[in-house]
Amino acid sequence: DGKIYDAYVIYPRSQTNEANFVEYFVYQIMPDILENKCGYKLCIYGRDIYPGEDTASAIEKRMQKSRRLIILLTHQLINCKEPAYDQHIALYNALIQNDTKVILLEMETIGTYDKLQESLRFIIKRQGTVKWKEQHTVHPQSSNSKFWKQVRYHMPLTLKSS
Repeated sequence: DGKIYDAYVIYPRSQTNEANFVEYFVYQIMPDILENKCGYKLCIYGRDIYPGEDTASAIEKRMQKSRRLIILLTHQLINCKEPAYDQHIALYNALIQNDTKVILLEMETIGTYDKLQESLRFIIKRQGTVKWKEQHTVHPQSSNSKFWKQVRYHMPLTLKSS
């Protein structure tokens, strides 16, 4: 199908230099589970988009080469006055062009979705979110946890090479 990535990951990038759990999740936990244990290929901003590249066109190209879009919902993402460029492009691709499936990972209890932009509310109404409750489990790195099974359910099939 000409795609290189199984999913493009969209997450709120911290404006401060302090490392936060979401970035740890994006750069450590997700690649460990989805790439190392399940054989998927992720595109993560800051890891797969290189310095010096035109960011806007790099984001668009990477999304076009991805089978899914994973958006991490956090209070930071919701309360952000100006959504990140990749979020705009992702929602446009998902809703207008209808060519990319979106997987919404609710990283913290959002409660009411009223503050979310309308396009995200539409996707939630249509398919729901996968809720991260791993802090209650002993092994967040277990690919067999309910959370990761739900994520894999929404991911494209992997072609396991034996």
